[in-house]
Amino acid sequence: MDKLTLKDIDLKNKKVLVRVDFNVPLNEDLSISDDTRIKASLDTINYLLKNNCSIILMSHLGRPKGKKDKNLSLKNAAKRLSILLKHEVKFADDAIGKDTENFKKNLKPKEILLLENLRFHPEEEKPKDDNKFAEELAKGCDIYVNDAFGSSHRKHSSIFQITNFFKNRAIEGFLLEKEVDFLYKAIQDPKRPFYAIIGGKKISTKIGVLNSLSEIVDAIFIGGAMSSTFFKAMGIDVASSLVEDDFLDEAKKVLEKFKIKKVPIYLPIDVLLAKDIKEETETKIVESDKTFLKNYQAVDIGPKTISDWEKKLKLAKTIFWNGPLGIFEIDKFSLGTNKIAKIISDIDAVKIVGGGDSVAAINKLHLEKKFTHLSTGGGASLEFIEFKSLPGVEALSDQ
Repeated sequence: MDKLTLKDIDLKNKKVLVRVDFNVPLNEDLSISDDTRIKASLDTINYLLKNNCSIILMSHLGRPKGKKDKNLSLKNAAKRLSILLKHEVKFADDAIGKDTENFKKNLKPKEILLLENLRFHPEEEKPKDDNKFAEELAKGCDIYVNDAFGSSHRKHSSIFQITNFFKNRAIEGFLLEKEVDFLYKAIQDPKRPFYAIIGGKKISTKIGVLNSLSEIVDAIFIGGAMSSTFFKAMGIDVASSLVEDDFLDEAKKVLEKFKIKKVPIYLPIDVLLAKDIKEETETKIVESDKTFLKNYQAVDIGPKTISDWEKKLKLAKTIFWNGPLGIFEIDKFSLGTNKIAKIISDIDAVKIVGGGDSVAAINKLHLEKKFTHLSTGGGASLEFIEFKSLPGVEALSDQ
């Protein structure tokens, strides 16, 4: 994408501000349940250490809504990073302020400082016109590195506005560079047949990418709760299933667009229904072209769908997958997601998974080494496919 990278600029002995994505899932005791995103930042951090840099890291975690929330502190991320690097990581109790400014000022070469959760400040998500928050973050730093692919679709202070304070010194980290290059090549010139699998809850967040995919894929498979919105748009009574009623017309337009483009769109041919969203509940499997059982809701794709999709997917040479096919966090409703993950893992194809829950399911099954690329950003990967770039990438310095 012709942006400056780590290897294009003299980094030696510089004070470097790095936007990372440490928005990791937490257990009930606030320990980190999956450190994939922290591990993904190690190449960039180690490269900066080798160049004798003083390193200031910043990230968000969760949705604290602009207020301090001890349950969403990045302290545990600092501890985990220290263990992974085998190198001390200092921690600042705030992202900005006098104490943090002095901390940054006194940071020596090869020392690492992680700032507290950026989203404890409302200005991170709603930048002020005067860029005050971004300016405070930038203060005292020589170079800005964006290595947070998973957040680069947001025009937030630490991603977008901050580049105004680093003219010709706002660069891509190794992770961002790898993600962008891989996805760009994959969608520009995919090996064919190119199939996409789109799951998850909401069609509202995926209308744009579905329309974009209609231009480039050879077939699309739709699962998860969003399939119920499509079924209702087709006139099927989906009982208590999750449906976005405001998007029924949009669902009809998507179906029509794929029909005009002569691109097959495969919805589940059978679904698992459950009376309640819990492990101990009554379940039934029904064919999806029939009325769903009253007071039941769809929670997974059914066995006929798994078998049918397996036959079709085995023909693929490129597969892009984003979003689980059922409520996979509950074991009873995880069969579809897990089976499709295993099926794809054994297919000889370029296999790209677009972040979030899909990657979590693959990691849980220990299948990560059998996939070509596991993206660190779900929403970012979808937006990149839709627009062929991201605001956080566009804002960086050109080569």
